[in-house]
Amino acid sequence: MAAPYRPGVDPFTTRTPRVVAARRLQRRRDREATGRFLAEGPQAVAEAPRILELFGTVEALDRYPELAARAERVSPVTADALAALAETVAPQGLVAVCAFVDVPLPDALARDPRLVAVLADIRDPGNAGTVLRTADAAGAGAVIFAGDAVDPYNGKCVRASVGSLFHVDLVRHREPAAVLAAIRAAGLRVLAADAYGDTDLDAFADAGGLGVPAAWLFGSEAHGLPAELAEAADARVRVPIHGRAESLNLAAAAAVCLYSSARALAAGGGLRKPRESSSVDKPPLV
Repeated sequence: MAAPYRPGVDPFTTRTPRVVAARRLQRRRDREATGRFLAEGPQAVAEAPRILELFGTVEALDRYPELAARAERVSPVTADALAALAETVAPQGLVAVCAFVDVPLPDALARDPRLVAVLADIRDPGNAGTVLRTADAAGAGAVIFAGDAVDPYNGKCVRASVGSLFHVDLVRHREPAAVLAAIRAAGLRVLAADAYGDTDLDAFADAGGLGVPAAWLFGSEAHGLPAELAEAADARVRVPIHGRAESLNLAAAAAVCLYSSARALAAGGGLRKPRESSSVDKPPLV
């Protein structure tokens, strides 16, 4: 239980040591050194299983007392200090310090996920966070950041996930080949999302290819999947383009693939039971 916020106490400023220390978590090396990261906005904060410290303007702390009550430490801050912590043009009043939530690959696979997303060498944090959010919405049990992938605790990635990084098993692994081997050993079919794949997603689905537990491999938007990973997949699947667009961006293609699998798995009762959300119903601050 957090120490209660005491009205009348001067809010922290950008020069306050606690604010200065928290701002360092905007840098990857400091996140890795401490095992902590920043989650911004009431929606993301509400989803966090543990709030080590909650920074907020007086107005935001008054508006979300249930979040302040869950925090291990509550630190009121000035609007300028909040803006410095938030990294956004229009901060929503709250920024939390949270502990890393990633789990080892064997632990994630031991929970028998039926749908998994593997982000191989994906470098754009906005895309990565959006895929993470989409995988959560589609019922995936795990999202694996493999190889030279972006840091999932990057501020932009965390914001784009809108709290979904707290809902799925988040895995980081440096060796994509080892990830594929472990996935196969766990009984998952490996599907590569490949714009040049020889299998059309619609035809693949119609043939029953999506009705089994699967791990989808997604590569960077600029370079696609590394050739060795695409070739190692059980199937290289392309999303059909029916109009004149050259292609879909990574996040859109991932949504199509993951939801196609989710539909097939749900029809056979094969998706995991969604975790209960701790979301607040109040609108975000603006």
